[in-house]
Amino acid sequence: MDNIEVFDSPGKGRGLRATKELLSGDVLFSEPPFAAVVFDSLADKICHSCFRRQDKLQRCGQCKFAQYCDKTCQSAGWKEHKLECGAIKAFGAIGDNFGKAPNENIRLAARIMWRLDKEGGVMSDMQMTSLDDLENHISDMPEDDLKELKVDIHNFLDYWPRNSKQHRVDDISHIFGVINCNGFTVSDQRGLNAVGVGLFPNLCLVNHDCWPNCTVILNHGNQSAVNTVYHSQMRIELRALGKIEPGEEVTVSYVDFLNVTEDRQRQLKMHYFFDCTCEHCKGHIKDDLKMGGKVVDGVKVPEEQVKEVTEYSLQMLQKMDKARLEGNYHEVIKICRECMEKQEPVLADTHIYQLRMWSTASEVLAYLQFIDEAADYARKMVDGYNKLYHPCNAHLGMATMRAGVTHWQAGKIEVGHGMICKAYAILQRTHGPTHPITKDLEAMRMQTEMELRMFRENEYIYKSMREAALKNQPMSMMNEPMAESVKNLFRRQKK
Repeated sequence: MDNIEVFDSPGKGRGLRATKELLSGDVLFSEPPFAAVVFDSLADKICHSCFRRQDKLQRCGQCKFAQYCDKTCQSAGWKEHKLECGAIKAFGAIGDNFGKAPNENIRLAARIMWRLDKEGGVMSDMQMTSLDDLENHISDMPEDDLKELKVDIHNFLDYWPRNSKQHRVDDISHIFGVINCNGFTVSDQRGLNAVGVGLFPNLCLVNHDCWPNCTVILNHGNQSAVNTVYHSQMRIELRALGKIEPGEEVTVSYVDFLNVTEDRQRQLKMHYFFDCTCEHCKGHIKDDLKMGGKVVDGVKVPEEQVKEVTEYSLQMLQKMDKARLEGNYHEVIKICRECMEKQEPVLADTHIYQLRMWSTASEVLAYLQFIDEAADYARKMVDGYNKLYHPCNAHLGMATMRAGVTHWQAGKIEVGHGMICKAYAILQRTHGPTHPITKDLEAMRMQTEMELRMFRENEYIYKSMREAALKNQPMSMMNEPMAESVKNLFRRQKK
């Protein structure tokens, strides 16, 4: 970790700063999780070792809770699972807990405590801070959150084995507080969907900026080898988004920039207990684009009309989210179309409510195989994102990749290839060249480049060959849209 050092950041406590010049895509540090667990809601869908989503998982024969891809993953995960296995089994035999496992916060806290007990609280060479030094913000918690904390502590004491080292309630409370404001969202292999929560102590030292100079990406490593000796560990990587000078503080964004200043500040205050004073918050930069009205022939749509459609859009977004959670995708599209019909003549193409409708419509229409229409909305979404996001933002890269693939599926090879190339350039920096997503995207780029050459040489032959290929191998259904997407860096337990 000779790229960075810990320093006292004015008004922010401790932070990290660069010790030498860094360029876009450089890795400042990588860090394996101190501990990580799968979400309760996905416990039977995600491997508890490699955090991959699988159709068929093998359940632990003892606790009946942990699930694994195969015996290889079970062996790899045994080091973390062996202590909790009996504890989960015993917890599920207690009164009201019968047949249940403790929630993800309790399971994560227990894994942290077991590791601390084993290592005697001594920091590893890679760790720049001890867990005792991390803020727990318990004194800042609202009353409802404190009640939830007390319930978690009570259940933790039921869960914690009597033959393990016993801890003071204050120490347990501290760990829960640290998890509450520093639990990192663990994504699946595709990097789009949140599947778990983990604790990465070094990452907790990186302060927030709404327009940061770094990004954090989860790399699952290689866990496909039959022999677990050859596995590479899951880790987070802190990567530079542009040139960083020696002595400059390194920052990441804890929340998605695709929110207006007021909403970002509210999220940061509620979840992380600080007031953001970054340049983009002080200047309300790009808020006018995010909530703006359309300009028609040089004339802006009246503010009252923009406000009316904005309020209507918010109501429709709530209805759309409900239908999406229920898996009623035809209803989702119906809501989107009704809403977009009112939005498009009034709202700017950077209005965040219109962007959300375009994003959802493109994803769900692609799943329902209305590919041409999905591609049109995906293009509008990316055009809007390009005006709002940092040019190396990981969300922008992933959205551009999705739009490029949708255009390719629609047979729009020129636009599709251009988007895939742009996404590849972004993800090379944010994810790195060895990340599975980047490798997949590189294969797509080579495929579309070859098809584009064929298209330019003879458009008729290219389309004929494509048509024949699709007849012999019909286009498969897209993955079902997921409601739990990765948007915020740190993740609090849902109440």
